Amino acid sequence: MLVHKHLIVRSEISRPPRTCDIGRTVLWLRSLIRKINMKILLGPYATYATTPGNRGMTVAALIETSHVVLHTWDECKPPVLQLDVYSCAPFPIGVVMSELQFFIPTKIEYKYLDREHSLIEVNTDCQVPLPDH
Repeated sequence: MLVHKHLIVRSEISRPPRTCDIGRTVLWLRSLIRKINMKILLGPYATYATTPGNRGMTVAALIETSHVVLHTWDECKPPVLQLDVYSCAPFPIGVVMSELQFFIPTKIEYKYLDREHSLIEVNTDCQVPLPDH
């Protein structure tokens, strides 16, 4: 079934990936894609930007139905993670939210859009888990 769903996540995190974490973060994205029942076509590819004011990691994968991209900024206080999952096949957003626990989020905001004919926000019952502090 062809759909056009787009999950956009912004999270403040306690454990941002650093330059030494590229391999681990690639494995995390690969695992996430598998857990949301998608097939990787290319990637994941990762790089760590060292430009002051824009320091952080980007990891991207092309999936059979579109893409999954993660960006982090570790200089921000608190560090920020942004995740973009776009697919022409349905996927469980609760799994995505659960997998974000890897980065120890302190705040998670998201929009879930239906892009088939226009940009319509989809209401979900997804509970955003946050760790106990």
